[in-house]
Amino acid sequence: MNFEYAERIKRLPPYLFAEMEKIQKEKKDQGIDLISLSIGDPDLPPPDFVIDALTKEISNLKNHNYSFSQGEPIFREAVSTWYKNRFNVDIEHDQVIALLGSKEGLANIARAFVNPGDKILVPDPAYPVYANGSAILCDGTAIPMPLLEDNNFQPDLDTINPGNIRIMYLNYPNNPTAATIDKNFLKQAVDFAKDNKIILCYDNAYSEITYDNYRAPSILEIPGADEVAIEFNSLSKTFNMTGDRIAFAAGNKQLIAGLTKIKSQIDSGPPVYTQKAAATALSIYKNRDLPEFLRKNNQTLQERRDLLINTLTKIGYPCKTPKATFYVWVNCKEDSMKFASKLLDIGIAVTPGIGFGKHGKGYIRITFTQPKERIQEACNRLTQAF
Repeated sequence: MNFEYAERIKRLPPYLFAEMEKIQKEKKDQGIDLISLSIGDPDLPPPDFVIDALTKEISNLKNHNYSFSQGEPIFREAVSTWYKNRFNVDIEHDQVIALLGSKEGLANIARAFVNPGDKILVPDPAYPVYANGSAILCDGTAIPMPLLEDNNFQPDLDTINPGNIRIMYLNYPNNPTAATIDKNFLKQAVDFAKDNKIILCYDNAYSEITYDNYRAPSILEIPGADEVAIEFNSLSKTFNMTGDRIAFAAGNKQLIAGLTKIKSQIDSGPPVYTQKAAATALSIYKNRDLPEFLRKNNQTLQERRDLLINTLTKIGYPCKTPKATFYVWVNCKEDSMKFASKLLDIGIAVTPGIGFGKHGKGYIRITFTQPKERIQEACNRLTQAF
């Protein structure tokens, strides 16, 4: 028996990353020593205090019951305290919701506020969930905002027609370009959203993965942001907990309430023990400075970053040194799929930029979420090949 997909599913573009995973598996099956620099999944382990907290909380039988739709009070309180310590922003408990990873929150916010035909501003290149999970799967229309190298991979808000725009997605530090911004740009974005009654969804998942004394801002630091903005963040990258699926959103009360209403119909929130362990993790922040664990974590990543940047420059592919994330965005000077295929032939897997949107077609994204010795081996292969 054949069952036909819904029209919205048919409108989804082919998922390039799944195809790349298939090709990588084939290479491994052929016995090729494949160095994967394609997935944004930290290889470093969670810190001991997170493991200890998870062990403690999972052993408490009371923590195996359902959670509240908006999240456990202890977790939401921890998020509020974190915002005060990290960004000096006052967030009430009813301005916070627990998420099963920020990805589902970024998609589900659209289910609460997007009507068929509404337009959604999405960066291009960008994390595919904005255009696919949020726009297409909610019967909205994705309107690309080009992120061009000439403009430091920032959208030009002055060129946007704001008519019938329901939501605008922004993401800095940025995936995939690793671009960063300052508060001046965020103020422009908030003013644009307020002037045009647009919901501003700010994906800040990489706020804690920073280098060279760069401090990534929260959009909630901008005066008036709580009128239009909701910010998404996650423990995945900060504490190397991608598989634990624990994140949060904070901001405008009505937006949080709408997201809570959607989630109350489709899930029962993250496990209680995960939320309590996450609350313990966030509590290590005592002020605006990164805690020792993160400083060491970022130092390790920075050493890998520098190794990659130096090699790419030597072989003729210079690129900007990222101040945040664990990505390097490289102009490969040709079709990104062809270039990625060439690298597969020497046992290196990267992500073709076209997978993030048409404006990524001449770029590749390289991650440095592998041990330094594997990064070095990849650099050796690149040097020999080019």
